[in-house]
Amino acid sequence: MKRIGVLTSGGDAPGMNAAIRAVVRKAIFHEIEMYGIYYGFQGLIDGTIKKMEVGSVGDIIHRGGTSLYSARSEEFITEAGQQRAMEQLKKHEIDGLVVIGGDGSIKGARALSQRGVPSIGVPATIDNDIAGIDQTIGFDTALNTVIEAIDKIRDTATSHERTYVIEVMGRDAGDLALYAGLAGGAESIIIPEKKHDFADVVMRLKRGHERGKKHSIIILAEGVGEGFQYGRKIQEETTFETRVTVLGHIQRGGSPTAADRVLASRLGAKAVDLLIAGEDGKIVGLKNNELLAQDISDVLSRNHEINEEMYGLSKELSI
Repeated sequence: MKRIGVLTSGGDAPGMNAAIRAVVRKAIFHEIEMYGIYYGFQGLIDGTIKKMEVGSVGDIIHRGGTSLYSARSEEFITEAGQQRAMEQLKKHEIDGLVVIGGDGSIKGARALSQRGVPSIGVPATIDNDIAGIDQTIGFDTALNTVIEAIDKIRDTATSHERTYVIEVMGRDAGDLALYAGLAGGAESIIIPEKKHDFADVVMRLKRGHERGKKHSIIILAEGVGEGFQYGRKIQEETTFETRVTVLGHIQRGGSPTAADRVLASRLGAKAVDLLIAGEDGKIVGLKNNELLAQDISDVLSRNHEINEEMYGLSKELSI
């Protein structure tokens, strides 16, 4: 293993830069040349590849986003696109690859692995939707962003005695909504993994109002429905004054928390260790606070599951 390439792909997540830094410096520590691939798999196809030194990743550990930039590539999904990517790897004499991103990015790492390029996936997505892994890079930062917003909105909800629907990210996974809802004291948490019972949401609101509660917070994952439509439906059914806040892409940005910086540093360094050890087609992650390397195909064959105990607790505490 003489040269390693690193790229970030898909949606950005706080902590990606910390992971890039760890990969680059770990490799250079072991006297391996490092190459940064800009703009994800599309940049790999186009040959947007530059050699990286220790100073290339200086002063980025605290920054959100990704210094290698990111782009989605429809071309890479095709046979021709993957062949062009292989040609670029061969041209730059890159022996192994570290791919930082979500499930789509990890699938890209598997595709290159199957073509003979040793590849390791590092899970980075605010959705926290990778099976068999406790937490992905970026989740903790996004969670704290959502909680801060909930706390501020609750001040206004209390002052004006309103019901608020807060729409958070999560098309297919409800971890962000669930954790934020539990930490923020939401009355109802609506996520894709659980069948939505609108009557139960209304009942909880009315029951709270009857005992003198003047405001309520409902957390809605975007994969379940559109926030403004849901807010109108709540107001029509309850007659309670209802407002809606869609947090949107503010959840992706910001300086990563200490937890995300540490996680990213550990996973990035572990990815290099695996390549040095001759491993291939693996994804690194934490399980019960231990670093594990699992087969990418095995991880992708399973669905991420919601924490049932936590979901049940959120129901019990929001009576």
